[in-house]
Amino acid sequence: MHWFPQLLWLALLGFAQALSSSGNRVLVVTEQVSDKEKYSKFWGDLENRGHKLLFKSPKDDRIALFQHGERAFDHIILLPTKSKGFGPSLTPTLLLQFINKEGNILLTLSAESLVPSAISSLLLELDVHLPPDRFSVTVDHFNYDTLSASEKHDVLLLPQPSGLRKDLKTFFAADGLIAFPRAVAQELGSSSHLLTPIVRAPETAYSYNPKEEAETVEDPFAVGSQVTLVSSMQARNSARFTILGSVESLEDVWFDAKIKALGGKEVKASNREFAKHLSAWTFMETGVLKVGNVEHHLSKAGFGNSNVVQSGYLNPRIYRIKNDVTFNFELSEYSFDHFDPFVAPPEDTVQLEFTMLSPFHRLDLQPISKTQNSTIFSTTFRLPDQHGIFSFRVNYKRPFLTNVDEVREVTVRHFAHDEWPRSWMISAGWVWIAGAALAECLQSSECVLIQRHQPTDCLRPPLLETLPTRCQQLKKGYGECKRGMIDMRKRFRGNQPIAVSKELEGEKSPQLYAGGGTGSAVKATSGHEDERVETVVGLDGEKRVVR
Repeated sequence: MHWFPQLLWLALLGFAQALSSSGNRVLVVTEQVSDKEKYSKFWGDLENRGHKLLFKSPKDDRIALFQHGERAFDHIILLPTKSKGFGPSLTPTLLLQFINKEGNILLTLSAESLVPSAISSLLLELDVHLPPDRFSVTVDHFNYDTLSASEKHDVLLLPQPSGLRKDLKTFFAADGLIAFPRAVAQELGSSSHLLTPIVRAPETAYSYNPKEEAETVEDPFAVGSQVTLVSSMQARNSARFTILGSVESLEDVWFDAKIKALGGKEVKASNREFAKHLSAWTFMETGVLKVGNVEHHLSKAGFGNSNVVQSGYLNPRIYRIKNDVTFNFELSEYSFDHFDPFVAPPEDTVQLEFTMLSPFHRLDLQPISKTQNSTIFSTTFRLPDQHGIFSFRVNYKRPFLTNVDEVREVTVRHFAHDEWPRSWMISAGWVWIAGAALAECLQSSECVLIQRHQPTDCLRPPLLETLPTRCQQLKKGYGECKRGMIDMRKRFRGNQPIAVSKELEGEKSPQLYAGGGTGSAVKATSGHEDERVETVVGLDGEKRVVR
């Protein structure tokens, strides 16, 4: 049984690594050794969730973010330093490459420490602006801790952040107040849609330099909701970069501190719970979406998602225009150590696009069933009357959730030669049907079969009167069909029956035909009148009768 402890150790190791969907290797960059004790509870919470911490100095030349072209760490925590710059291993270019390799970074700031030049350059690349004064701090004379900041008002007490919009999920909401001591204000630019504020300051807050001895602040860096205390940036590859404006909020003192708002009661700060939610989201322990099975097939049961009967096999590579197709999409959400069925917010939907160069259809995917760890979304629709190369695309990108962009290409063909409707159902083919019927009738008539006349001579007087009644009716119908194709009034709407023809019923029409108005009434006909006979002279000088 000597192998049992080894298997148990491997099982525990796999369980610990499964707590984060992207890995558990964390590099903590700190300049002071005392930071280990100052934030011991925060480090302990990370280790209890399965993370392995490695503490390094920013000046350490042995730091290598990459090995053999791959990430050496999964996450980085950058604590404030007293020096103006980092070492050669933590340049802005390397940090951006770390993000491009799907690495996550938690950056902490403090009003009592300098911001390294590498961090300032990195934030400018991300369109995040910090106060130009190194000692600027955020204060609020209405939302502060009366126990620890009764005079300076630089310890802000804010509620747990709620959702930015009703159609977005939030991963940071909880009960209680959060203390933000000596927070550095951030101002997010409007040029990047990847930036998202997590905690904004109240309308009464502002940022200023407390060393400027003045009774009033004339030109503050930012005021009110312009001040962001905690912000995030989720890259297009879903890598996460979080900026915490108050590193002091992670200290052990504030994890267990008693706080009291202006006019409120003394309560315990919720910093520890907020730090757990913030670090879990940054390190890909929450808000991670996973795509399961993606299926599409022909459907026999019209539209809707209930009682859909599959026709044919799954995921065919080719469809026909106007086919009824059902699309199924399985989606899960990672939460700390397991996957749960994904539930979209009440005012948000997962959508399917059936697209070529642009979407032909954009449809809401409805949840039809759930498994133990996933939700199955589905929709049924009819393919457009357009052939080509199409794509089923689910492009679901929301703040605080990893991006989902799944594409499945299919070919949509025209009708095959034996799939078209019968010719008598196509109005444009009626003239050829009438011509074929007339030719068949002439070939079986006495004029051609017995008297041996040419079919064209049989269609002219005096032989026309010797044809059977059926052939004469077919000739009249064939002529009307041909005139209907040439008549500019009928080429689009086709030949109308007499019962619905307004012109034949005597009503005036504003249309013009052959340069003349058609306002006068037209006499109704029964179909037995004598045909109009015209005599024309051909190029050879011979006279011909045209009916």
